[in-house]
Amino acid sequence: MARRARSGSGSGAAPQDGYLGGQVLIAMPGMEDPRFARSVICLCAHSPDGAMGIVLNKPLEGLSFDELLKQLGLEPVPPQRRIRLFQGGPVEGGRGFVLHTLDWASDQSLHVTEDLALTASVDILTAIAGGGGPRQGLLALGYAGWGPGQLEEEIQANAWLSVPPDEELLFGAEGDRKWFQAMAKLKVDPLLLSGAAGHA
Repeated sequence: MARRARSGSGSGAAPQDGYLGGQVLIAMPGMEDPRFARSVICLCAHSPDGAMGIVLNKPLEGLSFDELLKQLGLEPVPPQRRIRLFQGGPVEGGRGFVLHTLDWASDQSLHVTEDLALTASVDILTAIAGGGGPRQGLLALGYAGWGPGQLEEEIQANAWLSVPPDEELLFGAEGDRKWFQAMAKLKVDPLLLSGAAGHA
């Protein structure tokens, strides 16, 4: 995460060149992979080399922000401010990423959109614990990753829908509520969706 690359397509902008960096992926009801059933994912990077995203609606059990700060030796504990912890995906589950609004950034922050960044350095945790940092953020352990062409194949197979992000969707409701909220942005009743691929 040592580069300030622009991988998004602008805040709320339509994806360009067929790539969905900066968009939110919504698992279709027929998602066969149990790790991603009813998942909502912020796609932080998408290129010919593959894709990387953070799952937004699977709260992390068994570890609090205070405990994480203690494990990392960061102060102050107790912190002046906390953020929620999530299971960001099945890849590198021991690595932490903070998805956050772009009113705070470091040289190591990856710009996802004009309003959103991803930071993997401990500087942001120190800033948040001290009462500062970005206005909105969440900490994810691990991420979701796709190899070259893999996400495109899954989308063709009707595994994912996508919507532009907004702060409420990114940082608001949790669990299944967020999945239904994401579906509502598409004005789609998930109960009416088929898990089978359909091409006009």
